[in-house]
Amino acid sequence: MKGKERTNRLKKMMAGMLAAVLLAVSALPLGVSAADQDLTITSKDNKVLTYQAGKSKKWILTVTNHTSKDMESVVVGPQLGDTNEDWPFKTEVQDYQQEIGTLQAGKSADVTFEFTQREDVPTKRYTVQFTASAVTEEGNIETTQKFYVNTTAKPEEKKEDKKEDSKEDKKEQSKTEEDSSDAADAMLADAGGYSNEAASYSGGGSVGDGSVPRVIVTGFSTDPAEVKAGSDFKLTIHLKNTSKTTRVKNMLFDLTAPTEGSDEQTMAPAFLPSSGSSTIYLDGIAANGTADISIKLSAKSDLLQKPYSIELSMIYEDANASQIEASSSLSIPVKQEARFEFSDFEINPESIEVGEEANVMCSLYNLGRVKLYNVKAIFEGSCIKKEEVFLGNVDSGATAQIDAMLEGEQETEGPVAIKMTLSYEDESGNVSTAEKELQIEVTAPIEEDMDAYVMEEEPQSRFPVIPVIVILAIIAVIAGVVIWKKKKQKKQLQIEEEDLLDELERSSEDEH
Repeated sequence: MKGKERTNRLKKMMAGMLAAVLLAVSALPLGVSAADQDLTITSKDNKVLTYQAGKSKKWILTVTNHTSKDMESVVVGPQLGDTNEDWPFKTEVQDYQQEIGTLQAGKSADVTFEFTQREDVPTKRYTVQFTASAVTEEGNIETTQKFYVNTTAKPEEKKEDKKEDSKEDKKEQSKTEEDSSDAADAMLADAGGYSNEAASYSGGGSVGDGSVPRVIVTGFSTDPAEVKAGSDFKLTIHLKNTSKTTRVKNMLFDLTAPTEGSDEQTMAPAFLPSSGSSTIYLDGIAANGTADISIKLSAKSDLLQKPYSIELSMIYEDANASQIEASSSLSIPVKQEARFEFSDFEINPESIEVGEEANVMCSLYNLGRVKLYNVKAIFEGSCIKKEEVFLGNVDSGATAQIDAMLEGEQETEGPVAIKMTLSYEDESGNVSTAEKELQIEVTAPIEEDMDAYVMEEEPQSRFPVIPVIVILAIIAVIAGVVIWKKKKQKKQLQIEEEDLLDELERSSEDEH
């Protein structure tokens, strides 16, 4: 009975210890990824908007709550800056902030802003900054995101042609410049922009009736379409003679690129001709005609990711061999290749049971000259649950830590490959990916039977009954033998005493 009572007490003690362990584990804090603390702003469909002087356009931004909890008092709005260089739009209200209110966990909300471009803004790419803030259970959070917008300068007013019979020519020229403006809008959105200066006769004088046959740039293209720093490309410029009556000839074009570099040893033009000459010759362009000129250029390898201007100067002659000078400007966006590396994975532990988690960490080094936007790491494999870690933006030269908890879902035969896919966006919202693999082993869970555990432990803690019984039996046998011998000795003594008394009685009778 005593052994059974000890066994019951042991079971109760172990059950209490197990409950305490489970309670302690449930109280431990769960891992929180970067995404659980992030509020992001993105431009709808990742579009770079192009505005025109004096015209308004709507801009839709998407605000996303990446946490697992609702956010309250969500507000988003642009930073207007202190000068016109910071804000290309008309400032029509004191504050453009818009309230979203409550943003549920993992949800997004669209916010629409309508801006009107100022008429004094040149053809240029501006950086506009938006800020979003919210209130969470942990406190206030705020995030800032920069976006690019393209602006288009107000078209120059046309000078009236002095020729009385040039009304149709003027109409044609107006249509040409309108088409050119439309083309400029398209080019700004895709491959940069351009502008044309007024043409004049050499020396500033006029010839004949004063009409100057004007040659303008109507567009350009590059091959490849995306110019990357350190690469060669072919630049093709589209030209048009806007005069409907005069052919131009003996045309000489010269391209001049800006000088880039931090010191005398590295300073050089942003674009250099592959052939060594920046001059292009064209025989002529017919009245109201078009033509293309091309040149192969090489972009410097250390250029920053931004548009670079090229000045195009023109010298040509009219039908009377009078020399005319004109100029245009081209703006060519240059892209820098994203370049980054990963450190080795740190996996702890490398073998887990189904339902358990392994901590996986590595570093992301941004070695390129461009910023990586909306960086995410996604872990996928046949033996684990899919896990996503949001890192946000990673500046050039910066390091970001990837820290994930991977939960085992299916048993494997030895270590198997897990794929980590890193996705990121460039400044235009284009998404790129990179992959890296790691090895993890998942084993079957060990089932613990408390009764079996108690039974296994019970022989070690049970009272040693059998040895005690054997010892008691031996003691009983010894005691029995001793008692039997004592009884036998006592009986022998009684017999001897009786014999002695009998002899004494017989001796006494003989004396009488």
